[in-house]
Amino acid sequence: MQLRYLFTLFLASTVLIVKGQSIDKDVLFTVSEKPVYASEFLRVYKKNLDLVQDESQKNIDEYLKLFTNYKLKLEEARSMDLHEKPSYKRELSNYKKQLAKNYITDSKVTDELVKEAYERMSYEVNANHILIKLNENADPQDTLAAYNRITKLRDRALNEGFEAVREEVHNGQTVFGEKLGYFGGFKMVYKFESAAFNTETGEVSEPFRTRFGYHIVNVLDKRKSRGERTVAHIMVIENKQDSLAEKPEVRIQDIYKKLNQGEAFEALAKQFSDDKNSAPNGGKLKPFSSGQLRAKEFEDVAFNLENEGDISKPFKTDFGWHIVKLHDKKPVPSFEAMKPELVEKVKRDSRSKLIDDALVSKLKTKYEISDKRPNLDYFTSILNEDYFKRTWKLPQDFRGKEPLMKIGKKQFTYNDFGVYLSNSQRNTNVKESLESLVSKKYDAFLNESLIKYQEDNLEFENVDYANIVAEYRDGLLLFDLMENTIWNTAKTDSTAIAEFYEANKMNYVKPKRIDATVASSAKQKTLKKVTKLLSQNMALDEIKSLVNSNNKVDVIFTSGIMDGTHQALPKDFEFKKGLSKILKHNDAYVVVNVKEILPEEQKTLEESKGAVISDYQNHKEENWLKGLREKYTIKVNENVLEKIKTQLKN
Repeated sequence: MQLRYLFTLFLASTVLIVKGQSIDKDVLFTVSEKPVYASEFLRVYKKNLDLVQDESQKNIDEYLKLFTNYKLKLEEARSMDLHEKPSYKRELSNYKKQLAKNYITDSKVTDELVKEAYERMSYEVNANHILIKLNENADPQDTLAAYNRITKLRDRALNEGFEAVREEVHNGQTVFGEKLGYFGGFKMVYKFESAAFNTETGEVSEPFRTRFGYHIVNVLDKRKSRGERTVAHIMVIENKQDSLAEKPEVRIQDIYKKLNQGEAFEALAKQFSDDKNSAPNGGKLKPFSSGQLRAKEFEDVAFNLENEGDISKPFKTDFGWHIVKLHDKKPVPSFEAMKPELVEKVKRDSRSKLIDDALVSKLKTKYEISDKRPNLDYFTSILNEDYFKRTWKLPQDFRGKEPLMKIGKKQFTYNDFGVYLSNSQRNTNVKESLESLVSKKYDAFLNESLIKYQEDNLEFENVDYANIVAEYRDGLLLFDLMENTIWNTAKTDSTAIAEFYEANKMNYVKPKRIDATVASSAKQKTLKKVTKLLSQNMALDEIKSLVNSNNKVDVIFTSGIMDGTHQALPKDFEFKKGLSKILKHNDAYVVVNVKEILPEEQKTLEESKGAVISDYQNHKEENWLKGLREKYTIKVNENVLEKIKTQLKN
């Protein structure tokens, strides 16, 4: 009995698998008789399922409407020959080239470089250096002279002291002697980084060359990375539009006094911080590590706070005045957590040259390319001194049709290499023997040809790559189409925008607002006194001088035009002229003095232009899509659609 049951389950599973496979090959719908397969719809639906926030888009029928609109737009884009535009072809080619790197790199070398990078990001080096500036393409004589000079400077540094020599030789033009401070992985070019990390503390490195010239590095110290900090802050900025507004340094000191009086940091941040993004969260910021913030002063203060809960004194940056509270400090994340980010950094860094070399070696093996160069004597014979002047041209009797080498199924001829020689002469700055030059040029030509051949054939070899390229290809077309058809015209058609605004004015109004002063305090008793003084129409400065006595800040005022969402007002605050009751808000208490109630007010076209243009674009796109549905016939295969629904339910 059990055996029969298991056999039935196996049979049912097999049927479902076969059924699923057959769906993939079915045509779900056609656009002007061009097929769109169920496999593509399923792939895109499943991929986007977790990204959509509108629950209606998870409904298969609703998603099918979006998908058919998408295909209609693509059909229109192709009918307009947008896929033939040179700019489109160029951008797609660049993207494919960049994307291909993720699929054809040498993973072993990449993994080694990623592990090394993690090790270096776990530490920071404090170093100074001396640089003899040298052009990357300098001739052998200048190169030797620079090397001899840096070698002599190293000898002097070992005998006289690195700092003394560094300060003496620095001229800021041909020789640089600089203090670099602490840095970690990816903060310098790779060769420089390697020299610094591989030199012992207190030692001076051997001379080494980067694209800037020849260096020596003096390593002063090495330390563990400072890791990551999570902080909250209260920020006060200057209100330049209001000449009567309180000075930010005065306001931040008042807030700091309230902190010292025991009031909660989070509550004060919610009430008074001018950083509108972090204020609702009690001032809390996203975690950051060394070098991530634009304000070095802020970063230094944050990293100098030792214990969770520690609060800084007020300090100033280019952004305003701050008080910082330490929430959390973490060491460098684990290797596994950082690996995806490090892989991307390594591929963008100068380290990628090592990966490229390994890739070329792998491709030579894959396509059975011999390490022995073909006979290149003919190319040496047709070159002359004009090549170094960048005026050389292929001879008229050039033997371009002769075979040179083969990669996979592609035969390369003399003409392919000849054109490469001609085009690359502009990058030749160093004079050398013609035999050596041709050999180097051929190696570069072979390497580029190997990678290009792999890239060109990757869509036929890798399904994931092919799908991503297809999505980007379509995305580029849609962007051009929408920009030309909807977005640009919607922005520039001022008459149509004005007419749309007039027809939909009721959608663009200012909400009900109040002109008010909000008094905030941690103590109800204080606000009772403030309420009494406000009822006597006493000036705010006078009230502050009476209430905030003995160097204590018990009340802070916020004044201005406010709508119901203003951070100083309690939720669902009733707009009523005069003094409110004492209300609890953001772990403190407030009393609101409403001077005037401003009713809903019609916004002018200029005031609501952004929203009007956005709405007009949506309106125009909706009508445009109706026209496309009339222009291109869509036929949905209902049987295939039902099979898709059944498969997705299972």
